[in-house]
Amino acid sequence: MLSAFWFGTAFHWLLLLLILLPANVVRFVGEGQKGTYLGVLLLVGALIALVLPPLVGAHSDRTGRRVPYIRLGVGVNLAGLAVMAFAATSLTGVGGFWVYVLGFLLVQFGNNYATAPYSALIPQLVPPEERGRYSGVMALLQAVGQLLGAVAAFVIGLLKLPVLVSFALIAAVLLIPALITLRGVPESAGPVVQTAKGPTLSWRELFAHQPFFWVFVTRVLFALGQYSVQPFLQYYNADVLGQRDAQTSTSVMLVCIIVGSIASALVGGRVSDRVGRKPVIYVAGGVMAAAALALLVAPSYPVALALAVGFGVGFGAFTSVDWALGSDAMPSASSYARDMGIWHVAFVAPQMTSAPQGALLDWGNAHGGNLGYTLVFGIAALFFLAGVVLVRNVPDAAHRRAAA
Repeated sequence: MLSAFWFGTAFHWLLLLLILLPANVVRFVGEGQKGTYLGVLLLVGALIALVLPPLVGAHSDRTGRRVPYIRLGVGVNLAGLAVMAFAATSLTGVGGFWVYVLGFLLVQFGNNYATAPYSALIPQLVPPEERGRYSGVMALLQAVGQLLGAVAAFVIGLLKLPVLVSFALIAAVLLIPALITLRGVPESAGPVVQTAKGPTLSWRELFAHQPFFWVFVTRVLFALGQYSVQPFLQYYNADVLGQRDAQTSTSVMLVCIIVGSIASALVGGRVSDRVGRKPVIYVAGGVMAAAALALLVAPSYPVALALAVGFGVGFGAFTSVDWALGSDAMPSASSYARDMGIWHVAFVAPQMTSAPQGALLDWGNAHGGNLGYTLVFGIAALFFLAGVVLVRNVPDAAHRRAAA
């Protein structure tokens, strides 16, 4: 029941970020500036995701409550989806794009308002020795939510359903799991698991805490790699692989990625409880870097799909230990929501690079030979490799303490 909200959120963001946003942006601004405007859209959303979770998390810690924040955040999120649906179905041109941006800002505000207090429930309620296992459960539900999102996108594209259907489906699949979580978590959910007692650290002290600092840095690097590629997959399918129906072909590619991630999600989490988090990260990052580079030279769409499965295996292994690694690094039970909100920033802040990455994509492609994709995918591989190298600095004591 705790993980249900993460399932709905995964469906929500996959269908919205990877399918609807790229397609809607092209309709608003045309082909020539699609990368730039999509990057701007993700940038303005990321600004909210950067600032809000730590602030809301700190307030949640002071009140000792989580559920009211989740409830209000989901409500604002749904309102934002309604504004985006109105803009996508009723407006055109750059003016319509900015109304669409307004709706997206509401979506980002609501979702991030709920995320920090929700994230605090994981280290708060899950025993340390079981965090790898349940991080794997979180990763599995995330992958299944993403898989259903990709399948939904494929069916919607195949049947040529109106865009309003997509927004209504996103709203429903976000709301129902959220209600399950809200019903399953007590209104005054308190710290059942007190594993990291101590005073609340200042921001400077938090980043001086070595486990947290290096977990934060490496998560930033993996997210940078992800957001160097993820927003532009639909354009890659059209421009590099020559797919006429790029929305449908992207959906199939996402299904391949997610199937690979499901295969490794539960296994990676359980393995990490026995051998530690870092060995799983080493393998996962190496596989993702290799797949990103190989996509540049994929001779055909079927080969690209096979590489997508390989990338998914690495991504699933990474996400299976992601929550566990973050939870292990939390220094104090008195500030779980604030610190998990700050940790969440490491994932969302790299979305801001989608704006310069989108501009780089357009600039490179304007020079011919799909140079833009070579630059962007190559940068992604470097980020993944840097994450693999630097995760070695995460003190092993963090995991030993969790396993004790």
